[in-house]
Amino acid sequence: MITDKALINFLSAYDEQVMTNAMKLRELLLKKLPGIIEEIDLPARMIGYSYGRKYTELICVIIPSKKGLKLGFNRGTELPDPDHLLEGTGKISRYVVIKEKPQISSVALKNLIGSALTAYKKRI
Repeated sequence: MITDKALINFLSAYDEQVMTNAMKLRELLLKKLPGIIEEIDLPARMIGYSYGRKYTELICVIIPSKKGLKLGFNRGTELPDPDHLLEGTGKISRYVVIKEKPQISSVALKNLIGSALTAYKKRI
């Protein structure tokens, strides 16, 4: 688990809204993904959430940028998305663009995170 200080240090390169939303999103992920391992990937400029060291054990990533914030899902192409939150054209991954704080506490996003955890449990 990374410290709040390390996370704030990492996120300080971004504007206040990105930082605030990333912290709120982190709080949600830690709640919805019990026992998850959280790591900052400095070269990739993202925060990863996984249940191990292998890429197949990666559930999702927080991707901050100057333009905003994304929540990326490993194997997002396999997730049910009835609310059409997922974007992207990659063969494996998909992401949700986080535009405002209320979106983070939405039922749709919580369900998507739950689906990612369920999908992970099925494949291990």
